[in-house]
Amino acid sequence: MTQEEPDAAEDLHFWSFIDHAVERAERELPGIDPVAMRLVLTLHRAANMLVYDLESSVHRPRGWSWPGFRVLFAVWLAGPAEAKKVAELSGMSRAAVSALVATLERDGLISKERAAYDGRAVQLRLTPAGLEAITSAFRAHNEREQEWASSLTAEEQRSLTELLGKLIAHSTRFDVRHRV
Repeated sequence: MTQEEPDAAEDLHFWSFIDHAVERAERELPGIDPVAMRLVLTLHRAANMLVYDLESSVHRPRGWSWPGFRVLFAVWLAGPAEAKKVAELSGMSRAAVSALVATLERDGLISKERAAYDGRAVQLRLTPAGLEAITSAFRAHNEREQEWASSLTAEEQRSLTELLGKLIAHSTRFDVRHRV
């Protein structure tokens, strides 16, 4: 393997790095699959870019992080629910959800109560203020989603959704690590 000149990085940017990475990996590691590499790098970068945009334009102005929004969103749509279910639905660890719930509870957006079916279980529920906050935020969130999606036709949006669903469904065929 070779080490390129330190100044080579100066010419790279967020998207050109994918081309650079694929070309260099292909050159230095014969036999890799450059198409799969490009797909995963592009998907990862696009997802990170989208999440950063939603967090910074919609959620941070409301005082929330992206994970905070995910917890409120899960409780809104599935609640009342136990924290472990919220963790599963939001793709987060139980510890992360627990830490976020403490903040969201302090801010008056979520309440914790004992579950009627099991006195040991704690369920999370949106407060009236939490319900107002998440529905208002989600309207702005969805407007931003529409801006992102508008570069594709409705048919392209459906096709991309189907293709991503196919990737996810295929993941059950090999040992994929994910939060449960």
